[in-house]
Amino acid sequence: KQWYQRRVRGIIMLALLFIISSVSSMVVGQNMFAINTWPFTSASDVAFDMLLGGGSSLDAVVAGCSQCEIDQCDGSVGWGGSPDEDGHTVLDALVMEGKRQDTGAVIQLKSVREASRVARAVLEHTYHSVLVGENATNFALSLGFKQRELSSQKSIALWKKWEERNCQPNYWKNMINSTVKCGPYKPRHSLLDDTDRRPMTNRFDHDTIGMIALDSEGAMAVGTSTNGKTFKIPGRSSDSALPGCGAFVDETVGGAVATGDGDIMMRFSPAFLAVELMRGGMSPTQAAEESIKRIASKYPKSLSGAIVAASKEGVYGAACYGMKTFPYSIRDSVDKSRTVIIDCLNTSIAELLW
Repeated sequence: KQWYQRRVRGIIMLALLFIISSVSSMVVGQNMFAINTWPFTSASDVAFDMLLGGGSSLDAVVAGCSQCEIDQCDGSVGWGGSPDEDGHTVLDALVMEGKRQDTGAVIQLKSVREASRVARAVLEHTYHSVLVGENATNFALSLGFKQRELSSQKSIALWKKWEERNCQPNYWKNMINSTVKCGPYKPRHSLLDDTDRRPMTNRFDHDTIGMIALDSEGAMAVGTSTNGKTFKIPGRSSDSALPGCGAFVDETVGGAVATGDGDIMMRFSPAFLAVELMRGGMSPTQAAEESIKRIASKYPKSLSGAIVAASKEGVYGAACYGMKTFPYSIRDSVDKSRTVIIDCLNTSIAELLW
């Protein structure tokens, strides 16, 4: 009889442990997540580990985007990639918290590699939202960030090969001889209608990490980081560092991030639109699809881009256009990150929208 009672107690204890373990996993999955564009799983792992350690959603997106800067994800995030026309690498980054949409961003940051951390410093140590160029660099240096080279042997070699190709392709239009030789150029007196012609469509010419995080307190944040388009005209801003364009979050609703052809996408504030569509009742997938369709309906031939959205409840989705498929990374449990791959919308769908 005693043996039987011990046996029963043992079975009950094992059952209780299993239930507790299952409930713990459900709580983690329901209350915390880190999700980002592209298959940059090291970023989502670092971000989620920050959440598991008690960090805030803002801590998580800064840690995740910073990891991508260190990894030089796809050569389009962090130092050492995407030289501009003059051969220089510059960085753009943004962070936004979801309670009041407080934002910090840097555009055309030079000589400092920690773009996401500098963006956070703008949020936490100034009443501004965006700092630009040399003055953004001076701000970072004044706070103790180290001055370091942003170009690499790879980026310099890439730029030299581009020069050998007579600086083709480039981002000038309606300029004399801009399609056959390097600048400087003189403007045409008559403008050509080439509004849907884009010089580059390769994802590696323009890429961004955009991240959304939800912490155990229900707070949300978003972040982005990029080194912009390869061979861009110096002074160009990405969409990534513009609030509402590259990222937006309202923790009463959810957050969204965008990646792709920023010069087109920034005109439509797609991240802001996706969040507002979720506020109106759409699911994250529906909101992402509607947001990208609006852009594609205007640029059906040339747009390449994607939007990832997530609700405050932890429901997430994405939509893309101009590519066959689009991968994004998600971690919402103690397991490692996983990559989700979706099929993209096609031209006919976009043209039917309007």
